Amino acid sequence: MEGDPISKLCTPAMVVDVDIVKRNAQRMVDRYQDLGVKLRPHMKTHKTLECGDIMTGGSRRCVVVSTLAEASFYADHGFDDILYAYPLPFDKLERCAALSERLSLFQVLLDHPQALELLSKRPLRAGRPWHVWLKLDCGNGRAGVLHSEPEALQLAQAIAKTEGVELTGVYAHCGNSYHCKGVEKIQAVAQETTTLTLQFMEKLRAVGVNCKSSIGSTPSCSHPIKDMGQLSEVHPGNYVFYDVQQSLIGSCSMEDVAVRVLTRVVGHCPHRNQLLVDCGWAALSQDGAGRLPSGYAVIEGHPDLKLLSMTQEHGRVEPITGELDYSKYPLGSLLKLVPYHSCATAMMHSVYHVHSGGRLVGKWFPTRGW
Repeated sequence: MEGDPISKLCTPAMVVDVDIVKRNAQRMVDRYQDLGVKLRPHMKTHKTLECGDIMTGGSRRCVVVSTLAEASFYADHGFDDILYAYPLPFDKLERCAALSERLSLFQVLLDHPQALELLSKRPLRAGRPWHVWLKLDCGNGRAGVLHSEPEALQLAQAIAKTEGVELTGVYAHCGNSYHCKGVEKIQAVAQETTTLTLQFMEKLRAVGVNCKSSIGSTPSCSHPIKDMGQLSEVHPGNYVFYDVQQSLIGSCSMEDVAVRVLTRVVGHCPHRNQLLVDCGWAALSQDGAGRLPSGYAVIEGHPDLKLLSMTQEHGRVEPITGELDYSKYPLGSLLKLVPYHSCATAMMHSVYHVHSGGRLVGKWFPTRGW
């Protein structure tokens, strides 16, 4: 019930501190207003209307999504100027076409000539063009055509010349920033990605092609470099929640992490020197693989405890050193887990319990599926 303390919730439960969410969102807005660059927030972490409103300042415009389920969800609730930032899936062309014909601006992304051929063979109604971003790989090593390959420029030119298709922009994800530790290394990756993207834009202009440019990742966008001011847009997403991983990278402090998973002690196991809790991987995810000194999560307020392992619905907690004092952890007592990766943890939950100052203020219901 609204107004109740979060301790009243049945566990496991994911709780979101709305004040931290708003603070994180506003800081990112301020960074890019100062740089003169458009912020296009990514919805993939939270997948909710309420958080989308916070990130867009209520405009419900200029967002990025990672699935067509997200795209349809946001379109159904009045969002527009949506970029589906996933290389065009061949089996979902008609769903992309429907959104393109329905919204004022729906944009797709591609990194292969065959995807462009598909678009050219499926013209949109009323003479509308397909709005296309080229996915460029600037060192992340995931999707995208490699920036240094001649095929990258050739594909960009082909998009620009294809009837019924418009080259809207060039999109690069500096996910390699997730391997960094510290601001200096984060900014080195941001500099490399920005430089390579801007160099590619120069190549395009040299052949008479003009379009937007965008890079993004929460680490790089949390510590922008000066040259990012030459970009058209940035597209971070995780920053609205942050997590333990981001604090270790150097993107944020632990005080910026907005999410927790509440769990209760359901068993004492003195023969193993362990506690049993009611949070398994189905409520937390196994992202991070237990590599933290505290295992699969940080147990808030208990630096001496470690979430050693999980099955689907159970977690095993033990002391990092020494013997457990079971009197400190009676059955039914509440623990707060700070997740390693909030995107993965959020995916485990069909409802987020939202609070301010530890008292419940509402529920957010994320969309799911692909």
